[in-house]
Amino acid sequence: MNILRPDSLAFPDHRAANREGLLALGGDLSVQRLLLAYRSGIFPWTDDPLTWWSPDPRAIFELKTFAPPKRLRSTLRHHPFTLTIDRDFPAVIQACAEPGPGRESTWISPRFIEAYTELHRQGHAHSVEVWQNDTLVGGIYGIAIHGFFAGESMFHRVTDASKIALCHLMDHLRARNFELFDTQVLSPLTARLGAIEIRRRDYLERLARALRNPAQFTDPRPPPSP
Repeated sequence: MNILRPDSLAFPDHRAANREGLLALGGDLSVQRLLLAYRSGIFPWTDDPLTWWSPDPRAIFELKTFAPPKRLRSTLRHHPFTLTIDRDFPAVIQACAEPGPGRESTWISPRFIEAYTELHRQGHAHSVEVWQNDTLVGGIYGIAIHGFFAGESMFHRVTDASKIALCHLMDHLRARNFELFDTQVLSPLTARLGAIEIRRRDYLERLARALRNPAQFTDPRPPPSP
């Protein structure tokens, strides 16, 4: 197994990953290492030990052809929610880390929360929030680098709130000319929502194109007033 050196940000070649996609252990969750990992098609998954993954196949949503499930379309037209972007990233990631129905724990440890909140502060991680009467009831967060978005986790406290957040995010990414939405590994939920699997080789080619795309998740912040 590849052990990451603390004095180097370099990752092993993807072909060194085992059958499940585990590529390396160790390192840290610094902003520099995380950004290099995502640019390289690698992501962290567990905290103790810290593990890095490059599975084959890879799961994605096709931005150009994504369509909400038929049952959800009426809800999208008539839902009672308010949708925002980057209004409360810390609350979204904290909610994603909470146990929920069917899951007693999540991979989102305090260490992950601290690291991704710092990514957000530096403009690399973003959230979509779903509000009902000023109460946060759903959301999703992930990493944006040029024309690439890596969806990390989503949550809901009322029916369909997370799915509505995902659909709003899809519309936002398409409007911003993003090319690739990575959802890492296929789950029953993401499969029902339309995610597909592609070969890692094809994923890495598409990732390289997306990273050359100058798309931005949000408009640049204006410089502070003198």
